[in-house]
Amino acid sequence: MDHPDPRQLLAQRLRSLREDRWPGRRITQSQLAEALGVSVPLISSWESQAKPRIPPPLRLEAYAALFASQRLFGGGTAHLIGPREMSDQERQTMSELKRELTQLRSAALRATASPQELDSVRMLTEAPWRFQDGDVITIVCGQIGPQMMEQIPYANIDNPDYIELLTYSELDSLFELHGHLRATNPTTQVYRRIAQKLEPDDLSSHLATLGGTDWNSLTKSMLEELELPVRQVADWSTQGGQYFEIEDNGTPIQHRPVIGGQSTLREDVALFARAVNPYNRERSVTICCGMYGRGTYGAVRALTDTRFRDRNAEYLRAQFGEADTYCVLTRVPVVNGVTVTPDWTTDEYRLFEWAG
Repeated sequence: MDHPDPRQLLAQRLRSLREDRWPGRRITQSQLAEALGVSVPLISSWESQAKPRIPPPLRLEAYAALFASQRLFGGGTAHLIGPREMSDQERQTMSELKRELTQLRSAALRATASPQELDSVRMLTEAPWRFQDGDVITIVCGQIGPQMMEQIPYANIDNPDYIELLTYSELDSLFELHGHLRATNPTTQVYRRIAQKLEPDDLSSHLATLGGTDWNSLTKSMLEELELPVRQVADWSTQGGQYFEIEDNGTPIQHRPVIGGQSTLREDVALFARAVNPYNRERSVTICCGMYGRGTYGAVRALTDTRFRDRNAEYLRAQFGEADTYCVLTRVPVVNGVTVTPDWTTDEYRLFEWAG
C-alpha cells in the first residue's frame, strides 16, 4: 500500500480548514488571501494536490490564528487578532492548530529533502558548531564605520602597520567563534569575511553571521529571507530606538537592553537563530546578533563556553528536535564589565523562542 505524500497531506489539511472548518460555512480563496495579505494563486498553490507548495512557518501561524474562531470571519471579511483579544478556548485552539500544521510542514519538508539536506537539518540541533569533514564555514562580520576607522591608525590600509582585523566589527565574537570552529572541525576550512565583500561561493557555504542589522548587511538580509518572527530595530539617533521586536501570535512585544548610570550597559538582548541555508539547502546559516557587541558575544559563548555549551546544546535538541528553522531571544547580563554566558536551561535567560 502506497503511503500518502506528506506534501499532499498538508495541502489537504489547508483546504479542509478553508472549506470544512465550520459546517454550512465555506471560506473562499479570495477571503483567505485577503486575510493573509497574499494572492489567490498562492493560496491555490498551497492547496494543490498536483504540485503543492509548502507555506513558510509564519503563514501557518496566521492560518492557526484565523481558524481558531469562526467570529474572525464575521461580516464576510476575515481579520487577524492578537492572542490578548482571544478567549482562553480560542488561544488553546490556535495553539493546537499551530502544532498540527507545524508537524505537517516538517513532514512535508523531509519528504522533499535529499539525504544531505536531512543531515543539515539534523545538525542544526544535534551538533551545534560541528560540521561534516571537508565542508566550508564562512564567518561574516560587518565593517566598522568610517568615523571609527579614522580613529584607528592601523585600520588604514595605507599604513605600513595596517591590521585588517581592526576593520571587522564583533572582534571578540569573531575570535571566540573562529577558534572554536577550528578546534571542533580540524579538517574544515574556516573563512572570515566582511559582509560587504562576500563572494557568491561564500553564500553557499555554512554561514555564521555575527552582529546586528545596522552594520552587518548579511544579518539583515537573512532575517528577512528566513521570515523569523523577530525584528531588530537599531535607530541610534533616537533615544530608546534600539530593541528587538517579536511577533507573538500577532502581538508585537519589544525587548530592550538595560543601560545603567554613566551609560553603562547592564544587560544586552541577543538573538541566536539557526536554519537551513536558503541559498544551499545542504548547508546551514547561524545568526548571532545583539543590540551591542556584548550581546553578540553572549550568543556565541552560549555554545562555545565549556561550562554551558553542552547543557545549552541539549536544550536545543530537546526543544527544537528536527526543526529546519528556530531561534532564541536571550538576555545577556554584563557584570562589572564582564559578559555573562546565558544558560538557556534557566527560564530567566530566555525571552522568546520559536521553531518553524
